[in-house]
Amino acid sequence: MERLKYVLKATKLYWGLALLFLVGVLSSPVSSKGNNIFLSFGNLSDVFRQISVTGITAVGMTLVILIAGIDLSVGSVLALGSVVCAMLLTNEGWSAAYFLGVPAVFLLAFLLLFGVAAFGLKLQSRFTNSTHDNPPANSKVAAILVLVAAFAIALWIASSSDAKAGVLLVLLVVPAVGFMLGTVNGLIIVGGRLQPFIVTLAMMVAGLGIARLTAGQNTAVWPVYTGSNATENFEALRSLIFGIVPVPGVIFAGIIVLFWVVLKFTKFGRYVYAIGGNEEAARLAGVPVWRVKITVYAISGYLAALAGILYVAQYRQGKPDAGMGLELDAIAAVVIGGTSLMGGRGSMIGTLVGVLIFGFLSNILQLNNIDSNTQLVLKGVIIIVAVLLQERRSSGWLFFLSQLRVRNQPDRSVQNQQVDRQRHGE
Repeated sequence: MERLKYVLKATKLYWGLALLFLVGVLSSPVSSKGNNIFLSFGNLSDVFRQISVTGITAVGMTLVILIAGIDLSVGSVLALGSVVCAMLLTNEGWSAAYFLGVPAVFLLAFLLLFGVAAFGLKLQSRFTNSTHDNPPANSKVAAILVLVAAFAIALWIASSSDAKAGVLLVLLVVPAVGFMLGTVNGLIIVGGRLQPFIVTLAMMVAGLGIARLTAGQNTAVWPVYTGSNATENFEALRSLIFGIVPVPGVIFAGIIVLFWVVLKFTKFGRYVYAIGGNEEAARLAGVPVWRVKITVYAISGYLAALAGILYVAQYRQGKPDAGMGLELDAIAAVVIGGTSLMGGRGSMIGTLVGVLIFGFLSNILQLNNIDSNTQLVLKGVIIIVAVLLQERRSSGWLFFLSQLRVRNQPDRSVQNQQVDRQRHGE
């Protein structure tokens, strides 16, 4: 019996998803041919396509919340990414998109190549006889080579401005812009020792302003029409594999698997959980706290901008306010998935389930023509309930209710005194 209780408790999130799916099946309207609309391939494909943008952003948010942080800037980063993506696809010549993209690519390329070079030098010193080598000289040569290589990549990006960008160039430049903004978030949080809420709130506002300035003061939307003002190959990012599985859903699934592996099997993943559990203890244990924090915020920005590309592919436009409210959806999905806002507890599989719950809930409400304002109220209630369950506060509510019952009951001693007075009076 105890084992059954443990299994039910451990799998309660999956039971919630299964129950919601069953509600969707039972409450779904039927088509003119009598088919269940909720279970149709077209509807389920649309659900997976729609959750991909929020889901990819939620992956980065999971990492941030695991270290007991928060990132309110992901919506603005996604919006900026969508604008930069649309401008690269439709514009010829140097523009504000390249002004942001070239330095961002240089930064990302330098850090990645520097990390690879440092890892290579560490392996060399471990497996070779270091008495005949000069490690400082090797490090200097590696740093110079990395700098030259990163500069060459940035120069290649800049030289591509003569023509409209292709899919590869967009996939290189746009996420790099998000990576740069995420790195700025991390540097200010760590270097300035400021609360993540304040820093990312400031970046949320600044990111919105940067997106509007990049798009142009009087530009509300950058339309993208594949095969007309943009390359037709970009259509691949919104296509269906075998006519069933949407490409954005596959990308989201791949990112979930990648970071599940990172959290479960790598040293970086153990560092993330350690910092979220007890940052001071992690620092005393030798964990490079500041590097891990900066990396986590950089990854969050990278994934948010990547989601901006999928937004453009899905809606055929870039908008400075495209990500408005996205940060709340991402946080809600992460919390519903069981990740603690206090940090140190959660998983990517839980985030996947949380995103699916959010996606199926929205789809069920839309299929049943529920008013959009009512949808927001229901989502808010579900978030509160999920937080109460995940943070295990039910015992506190039981204590609160028990105290209310005690207060409403009359005092027995007062009742006994009244009875004694009545008897003496008789």
